[in-house]
Amino acid sequence: MGTGSNGEMFIFQEGTMENGDISPLKRFVFAKKKISAVFEQLLDYVKEGSEFVEDTCRSEDLAQIATEDQLLQIQSYTGMLAVIKEVLARRHMKVAFFGRTSNGKSTVINAMLRDRVLPSGIGHTTNCFLSVEGTDEDKAFLTTEGSAEEKSVKTVNQLAHALHMDQSLDAGCLVKVFWPKTKCALLRDDLVLVDSPGTDVTTQLDSWIDKFCLDADVFVLVANSESTLMNTEKHFFHKVNERLSKPNIFILNNRWDASASEPEYMEDVRKQHTDRCVSFLVEELKVVDRQQAPDHIFFVSAKEVLNSRMQRAQGMPEAGGALAEGFQERLKEFQSFERTFEECISQSAVKTKFEQHTIRAQQIAETVKGIMDAINITSAEKRVHSLEEREYQMDRLEFVRNQLNLLTEDIKKRITSVTKEVEEKVSNAMADEICRLSVLVDEFHSDFHPSPQVLNLYKSELLRHIEEGMGKNLAFRCSSAINASVQASQKDMIDCVQSLLPPAVQSQLHMLIPSRRFDLSYDLNCGSLCSDFQENIEFQFSLGWTALVNRFLGPANAKQALMLVNHNLQVPRPVTTPHTPSTPAGPRPQGSVVSQEELMLTMASGLASLTSRTSMSMVIVGGVVWRGVGWRLIALSMSLYGLVYFYEKLTWTTKAKERAFKRQFVDYATEKLQLIVSFTSANCSHQVQQEMAANFARLSQQVDQTQRELEGEISRLTAKIQRLETVHGRSKSLRHKATGLQTELDGFTAEYLHPPQ
Repeated sequence: MGTGSNGEMFIFQEGTMENGDISPLKRFVFAKKKISAVFEQLLDYVKEGSEFVEDTCRSEDLAQIATEDQLLQIQSYTGMLAVIKEVLARRHMKVAFFGRTSNGKSTVINAMLRDRVLPSGIGHTTNCFLSVEGTDEDKAFLTTEGSAEEKSVKTVNQLAHALHMDQSLDAGCLVKVFWPKTKCALLRDDLVLVDSPGTDVTTQLDSWIDKFCLDADVFVLVANSESTLMNTEKHFFHKVNERLSKPNIFILNNRWDASASEPEYMEDVRKQHTDRCVSFLVEELKVVDRQQAPDHIFFVSAKEVLNSRMQRAQGMPEAGGALAEGFQERLKEFQSFERTFEECISQSAVKTKFEQHTIRAQQIAETVKGIMDAINITSAEKRVHSLEEREYQMDRLEFVRNQLNLLTEDIKKRITSVTKEVEEKVSNAMADEICRLSVLVDEFHSDFHPSPQVLNLYKSELLRHIEEGMGKNLAFRCSSAINASVQASQKDMIDCVQSLLPPAVQSQLHMLIPSRRFDLSYDLNCGSLCSDFQENIEFQFSLGWTALVNRFLGPANAKQALMLVNHNLQVPRPVTTPHTPSTPAGPRPQGSVVSQEELMLTMASGLASLTSRTSMSMVIVGGVVWRGVGWRLIALSMSLYGLVYFYEKLTWTTKAKERAFKRQFVDYATEKLQLIVSFTSANCSHQVQQEMAANFARLSQQVDQTQRELEGEISRLTAKIQRLETVHGRSKSLRHKATGLQTELDGFTAEYLHPPQ
């Protein structure tokens, strides 16, 4: 039977080397090779998986597929596996012997090796670490720390001398002794025995543990049965237990042959030592339970065993010489220790050395497999979601394009309808305002004077008043209705376009397309339009020649007639008498005074040139009648004529001139404004058209931007889908690799860690 790291008992059916069977230690060699190969594959796999997860995690388009925690976790496995791989690269098991100085550690090792390999006995205290391992060569040699030189060792004395002469060796140095495997079966198959200086000669226990104990598979505490366990020994193994999880510890109570001198106390002393050792292993170190602890405690005499075996090797009786009483029992217990030790090394060491690593490898493979599963599932879900999203975006893009085309045609028709309505409304309003122009002119009040400077200022102010007044009136009659129509059209456009925009833009559409009042600009430009207006505010007698001609012939014919008369007949001005003050003053023409008869004949002649002969006959007849009636009637008529002239002259004041000016201006401006009615209404409709077109253009820009964003999103989703497919495929491949590694680890566990009984 043997014990493992957790104190389990093992039963083995393998034979020993002495019986010619294959050594149980071969099991460790085969297991090491296989588990090392598996860890090599696992390390390569984790590195590949780490690169894959890092690429996935760092990709912006693949966010939330692989997390930062997953990356950190798998990256930590890389360093962990590298350390484990380095530990597994050791080609041997390691058994470390510790105890106080002169407790017989070297003698125990020599007894197990059945030869004096290490210096022991009086004067041969081990002052540094000595490791003994097998070599395929036929000669023994040693190497010192920091040197690859092989120093030949033929005898123990040579080894002792070499250790004694090398002044550079201290308690923390390691000397490796290579002993031919042909001389010792125990050293075959990668087994190393390590001897140490006494735990009571140094305070560098931590450095010893770090340097020599972390990779030890079994610890043997060689105690002196003539005394109790010392604190230095306990302290060292407490530190070992802190660094290693439940180390495999055997306690050899050496020099038990001394108890033969007092056989009556032997059992009591043995029980006392056993209780203390059990308490140390169970209660203090907690490396085994109380039932298993006695199997780790032995009472031996290494010196007796070594001498006996060397005598046997020389062909002498094994029990020959002066041996104390009870030697056979002590020899059997030492052999029991060796059997237990060899079984533990050959079987449980595989478990002690490889089980935790195998379990850890299983956990790592399972964790990485889980990460790959998670990435695989997430990437598949993301891919399906991205495909659905791309399909949705493509459908939306097609919908936006079709709706925009339909909306554009509808808006064009609406703009045409609204502009026609505006043109008609402005045209009618302006026609009404032109009809009311006299009222607007009458409302104008300013200082009027016929002087050119004042008259020009008056005229410019009147033009400004008319432009402002007509503009306000047109705005009052048209702007509100037109603005309401434009606002309603803009709202309808926004409502139609809003469904084509993404929600984020919809909520900000009122900021992108602000609602503002639209006011028409009625640019009448009266100043330029009436710039050639020429007023006539000179006194015009209502019964005068010009007035009569205008009254009878009309303005156009009268103008031609007056020009013809002025050209053919030079009619002198009538003589102003003192009795007719209303006659305009002026220089008299040279020559004699023209009589009334001559004046009448001259008028008749002038009229004859412009009228028909019938009219001329009537005038001649009238003159004859007048001649027959007499001068009295003529004088009376002329007096009345003069009174009328005088009255009109007196009433031709500045106010009368202003009224005449306004009347003339109304007639002139009416004619001019009627010419621009169609132009002004067309201009207003053009303003409305521009406003509505600009509003729709701004909305269309948002739709165009939405289309570009949809196209960009579709391209991005296509690229993302391709990357997701790549991630999905690679994660699936890595998952299969993890499954393969798990299968190999399961096979290793079934073959070496839990073999069928």
